[in-house]
Amino acid sequence: MALFGLIGNDQKLAQQYGGESASDKAARKRRESHHRNAAQADRQGQAWEASERARQDGGGWWRRSR
Repeated sequence: MALFGLIGNDQKLAQQYGGESASDKAARKRRESHHRNAAQADRQGQAWEASERARQDGGGWWRRSR
């Protein structure tokens, strides 16, 4: 049953041996992944906004001929 003593003590072991605990690393990876996805969504939203603005302001060939 020594295995049950090891579960959940990764932060204590990380302090003892120096370095980042497994749970801290997983949390950091989740935050980085979310940030990366948020930045991509922002870029897509800005591209859509720019194309929509161009569509509304510029018009099509039927508006340019006047």
